[in-house]
Amino acid sequence: MHTNSLPTAALAESQSEPEFVLMSDWSLQGRTALVTGGSRGIGRAIALSLASLGADVAITCYTGCKFAADVTGQIKDLGRRSMSYSHDIAKPEEVEKMARAVLDTFPDIDIVVNNAGITRDRSFKKMTYDMWHGVLAVNLTGVFSVTRCFIDGMADRGWGRVINISSIIGEAGGFGQANYAAAKAGVIALTKTLALEYARKGVTVNAIAPGFVSTRMTAEVPERAMQSVLERTPVGRLAEPREIAAAVSFLSSPLASYITGHVLDVNGGMLMR
Repeated sequence: MHTNSLPTAALAESQSEPEFVLMSDWSLQGRTALVTGGSRGIGRAIALSLASLGADVAITCYTGCKFAADVTGQIKDLGRRSMSYSHDIAKPEEVEKMARAVLDTFPDIDIVVNNAGITRDRSFKKMTYDMWHGVLAVNLTGVFSVTRCFIDGMADRGWGRVINISSIIGEAGGFGQANYAAAKAGVIALTKTLALEYARKGVTVNAIAPGFVSTRMTAEVPERAMQSVLERTPVGRLAEPREIAAAVSFLSSPLASYITGHVLDVNGGMLMR
């Protein structure tokens, strides 16, 4: 688009922007983030990364709450505010209660990272309804429940970021993971829909689809299966949590204001599209 076709206000704004990236463009100073499942693994790395860029960070936990104090303590050591909140993300009423508690301390949540998730793997033939509903309740309905508590506040203020952690399994499927694959694919569809609905309100909504990441969950994968994963991954290794956190940090930053409805693959080349 030629600049002479832009409205006057937009033209003035485009001309006032620097032509190169400044370190300050990465800053999240003055912003507040909420990271679900933020007490360990990928969520911990995300919370600490956002704090290192200047954001105050609230984290939620359920099974890993004994690790939460360490994360909030490290965030405070960075000079940022932080608190942890325990809740069952599968229960909408508990999510709403958590949201009220968060907003009492952090009135303006600018960034929501929907990271919390579980697996209950079993072949389709052996998968029970409890396994199916349990995973969808956390991994898909939980994303819906958390997002709806905060996204309209972002829209009212004219700035916000929602970043949903999906998975390569949501894009390509996974043997014995019908529930997990369906939930993570649903997260991608939800991401794109919300991106359409909130784009004109200053809120971007994106997803990250990690491949296999070095966490306690992958540590439980049998050695033979893990060797197969590594053979199918061109870079020949697992991702580190901080590499997923780096992608979240970018999508949270002012630099990513023109990116919405996108699924960012961080999978070492395992799936190329």
